[in-house]
Amino acid sequence: MEVLLGITGKDFTLIACSKAAMRGATILKASDDKTRSLNKHTLMAFSGEAGDTIQFAEYIQANAQLYSMRNGTDLSPSALAHFIRGELASSLRSRKPYNVNLLLGGFDPITGKPSLYWMDYLAALTAAPYAAHGYAQYYCLSILDKHHNPNIDFEQGMKVLRMCTDELKRRLPIDFKGMLVKVIDKDGIREVEYNDDARIACP
Repeated sequence: MEVLLGITGKDFTLIACSKAAMRGATILKASDDKTRSLNKHTLMAFSGEAGDTIQFAEYIQANAQLYSMRNGTDLSPSALAHFIRGELASSLRSRKPYNVNLLLGGFDPITGKPSLYWMDYLAALTAAPYAAHGYAQYYCLSILDKHHNPNIDFEQGMKVLRMCTDELKRRLPIDFKGMLVKVIDKDGIREVEYNDDARIACP
């Protein structure tokens, strides 16, 4: 039932997730944060089974911070993506695998390039210019196919995101309580003020 969206641009990565924490058709919480900051320039968004998501996200967050403290440097988004993929693959071969789907957004301060990684509970990993998990993929990927290009600036990225959320609000049969939006760029991770009721027409 969760909605996860990721969009990269010229010098930023946007991560958006629905605020509703749901169990079947029941909304348990209307202001849930489905993201975890792994270091200054890397953010992970998760969906899946309620217990698995929090436990796995905090495990990855703790290991990323431990690496930074021990070595005095942060892992790059690419290195973190492959570490997380390895942990998911190990879990998949255990008696109690994690049922977690992930989007990993980051900005590499060395290369100056944004990145976005899509992962699922079967430990599949791919780098993508935009990605979605949950019901968002059924409604938003066609919009992203048409309107995304790798050189968009922040305002254009927000416009594409508004197209996606407007489509979800009009067509999704559940109330996902709006979107929490965060951006990762050269200055780090920050939350963006986002008006869920603003509508924009698709050209």
